[in-house]
Amino acid sequence: MHNNTLAFSTMQTRHRCGAITKVSSVEDLRGALDLAHDPIIVGGGSNILFVKDSHRDLIVMSILGRNILDSRDATVDIQVSAGETWDDIVAWCVDNDWGGIENLSLIPGLCGAAPMQNIGAYGVELKDVLLWVEVLDRSSDSLLKIDASDCDLGYRHSIFKGAWRDQYVITSIAFRLTKRGFHNLNTSYGAINDLLPQNGIANPDIGDIRDAVISIRQSKLPDPSHLPNCGSFFKNPILSKEQFAVLQTQFSDTPHYVVDIDNVKIPAAWLIDQCGWKGRRIGKVGVHDQQALVLVNYGSQNGMDILRLAEQIKTSVKNKYAIQLQEEVNIYP
Repeated sequence: MHNNTLAFSTMQTRHRCGAITKVSSVEDLRGALDLAHDPIIVGGGSNILFVKDSHRDLIVMSILGRNILDSRDATVDIQVSAGETWDDIVAWCVDNDWGGIENLSLIPGLCGAAPMQNIGAYGVELKDVLLWVEVLDRSSDSLLKIDASDCDLGYRHSIFKGAWRDQYVITSIAFRLTKRGFHNLNTSYGAINDLLPQNGIANPDIGDIRDAVISIRQSKLPDPSHLPNCGSFFKNPILSKEQFAVLQTQFSDTPHYVVDIDNVKIPAAWLIDQCGWKGRRIGKVGVHDQQALVLVNYGSQNGMDILRLAEQIKTSVKNKYAIQLQEEVNIYP
């Protein structure tokens, strides 16, 4: 094995792998899957951590394309290929005055990963706009369209990470957006509400929301091209109201957000910070000093260094709060 994973994860760890094949069409993908040994499908690499050498082949998703499926008075349906850069698509939609995904600005990665993770930020998730996902069925070699309602979309979760993991390869996605005059702006996230008045904006449009989100993200999150990272490493834990009530008896200052009538979400960054991890460095890896959810790589080429740090963080949070953190990042092989 002479290939390595360095170029395929924004965490910049270097581990040996098998063949690397770039695919720019569905036919390319079919051919690559026929020849590949236990392949890993990779895109922008912003949510992957490689932790050891492997004989597994990498298939690099590079299928491009975007088109309008249907346009009505209030809405527009668009389809984008899996290899398109997510933020390029957000910018394209905002430029065309199509609203619905502006809160998801500057999320790294490609469009094919968006439904897999059900990406979300600042009060919006992909499931709010997703219509369907086109996939290549690896067992039958056929293209299928799977309705969004069948994708089991939840918090940083979909059926593609669960029961259908490795069964399908996402080739394109479709979503429905709103036109000018029908936009339903989501400014519920506090930082957006704070920033807009600071910028003198009383009646924001979707471009203003995008600009605000980009500003907030850039102020809080390190650019992986300058400091390797995979964004949020852990999910925010969700507790039942009964579990949260028990937690509050010991930690009355615990911040939380109501998910639904039965559950609340606890900020994982707060838990990690309270355990003293924010800004800590162990060898060549550490926790970012501005955002405790982000693990950063200061020069290690071994993904196990990151994984060991993550395990230490999980143990300390479990010991103090009796909460088990879960990784948001996909760990291979």
